Amino acid sequence: MQEHYNIEIEDLKKSLMRMAALVDEQIERAMKALRDNDIEVIKGIKAKDLEIDAYDNLIQTQCENVLALFQPVASDLRFILASIMINNNLERCGDIAVNIAQRVKKLTGNHQLLVESNLVEMAASARQMVKDAIDSFIGRDSQLARKVLQSDDVVDNLNREAFKYALSKMESENILIEPCAHLIVLSRQVERLADHATNIAENLIFYVEAEQVTHKKKLAKRESI
Repeated sequence: MQEHYNIEIEDLKKSLMRMAALVDEQIERAMKALRDNDIEVIKGIKAKDLEIDAYDNLIQTQCENVLALFQPVASDLRFILASIMINNNLERCGDIAVNIAQRVKKLTGNHQLLVESNLVEMAASARQMVKDAIDSFIGRDSQLARKVLQSDDVVDNLNREAFKYALSKMESENILIEPCAHLIVLSRQVERLADHATNIAENLIFYVEAEQVTHKKKLAKRESI
């Protein structure tokens, strides 16, 4: 029974790592398009998302099987629960990579707006957060995961700056209303990518340290009021 359990866990870990690698590749392609104004790199990105969706279904099934067959406890149970949540966030990151690619395509002739609004800088920060979140999961590195949590405020601040920049441009130059509307949506997608990286990091900390840090910052602010 123990040998069967170990095989199931190893298969689950392999599936998660393969999915994480696919998601990381998708995000890198989307970010390269955003950073370098290189639309060619995003060809086929939507089709590749179907492979991520297939892993999403597989991992959900693997987690359900382990819970039903072995009824894990303690750290093993935390691993399964964290895997379910990490899988969900990875799948959403894959979707967002597609959304970013599609929005960048609409801004092909207005790449300077992305630079001036600091959206390129924001995207680089969010991309690093996702990379660190994935690496923290693969290496069971809770300190790296905590670094991801600390980076979220940087992306939030840059998102606000991009929004203000876009509004200013829309008010002063009517011709830029449509591209700036795309910029606002793109900025929101990048910000959501950082949020999902944060979620992955929080679940890794829960698994490794048995500490629940989700919503900890928001709850602390509420208690201080």
